[in-house]
Amino acid sequence: MELVTQNEKNVMITPPKKSLSPWALARKKFVKNKMAMISSIFLLIVAVISFLAPYITTADITRINIGEMALEPSNKHWFGTDKAGRDVFTRLLYGGRISLLVGMSCTLFVILLGTFIGAVAGYFGGAVDSLLMRFTDFILNFPFLVFVIVLNAILFGKVSGLWVLIGVISFLSWGGIARIVRSKILAEKENEYITAAIAIGCSPAKIIVKHLLPNVLSTIIVQATITFATMIVVESGLSYLGFGVPQEIPSWGNMLNSANEPDVLQFKLWIWVPPALIITITILSINFIGEGLKDAFNPKSRR
Repeated sequence: MELVTQNEKNVMITPPKKSLSPWALARKKFVKNKMAMISSIFLLIVAVISFLAPYITTADITRINIGEMALEPSNKHWFGTDKAGRDVFTRLLYGGRISLLVGMSCTLFVILLGTFIGAVAGYFGGAVDSLLMRFTDFILNFPFLVFVIVLNAILFGKVSGLWVLIGVISFLSWGGIARIVRSKILAEKENEYITAAIAIGCSPAKIIVKHLLPNVLSTIIVQATITFATMIVVESGLSYLGFGVPQEIPSWGNMLNSANEPDVLQFKLWIWVPPALIITITILSINFIGEGLKDAFNPKSRR
């Protein structure tokens, strides 16, 4: 007969807790990061408002109104008007569409191209790695600003210049991503599960896509946020100098171009301060999101 003591009866058997996956842990930690969440909400609001601009305001962004040139903020024009009589608030919304579109498009192309070249170079190594890395070095040392200015001069005044600008920026910006992905792939492919996948006859494409890239995806996501912020800064800087988005297309950078005039810079702050503020806050928000993702995906920072 089996004897059971009183102490054994009082012991409650608790089942072991189910462990969370690395992605679930990262998501949980990111949600707890207040600055990252606030920044995410702000960026989402800016994106939604910008892309819904035609439904929020009916003002014409291209019509020049001589009778309302450089008006101060009022009930009719919340942020005033520029030197051409165009509503600053309306141009700010439409400008957000272009600036965010350029940033998102460039980021997508940069990440895809940089990841592809970095993964191929890191996996195959040897002559392939050497060839691709020398090409990457050429891209990293290419005179970016000169090339953009030359293309802008050739295609000046064309609406298609926007997509040319996106293509040029993307083509000249993927080098850093390729080097980061290559270094991660070089370290990851030494693991035993990659050797096993090769032994059972998996193709290089399958090994890269299904085994290697998922394990470096966290790094790619963090780099994407940094690239997104950088692309918005690049577009704004080029447009401010007059070599970015065509002037007939409103963007935050084009709105800042008015600050080149001393009169506007000193006495008509409402023309250039709103785009400057929204660019600054947007860049800060993206950087906070990037820091939150970096901290969330860092195993050493998890408790």
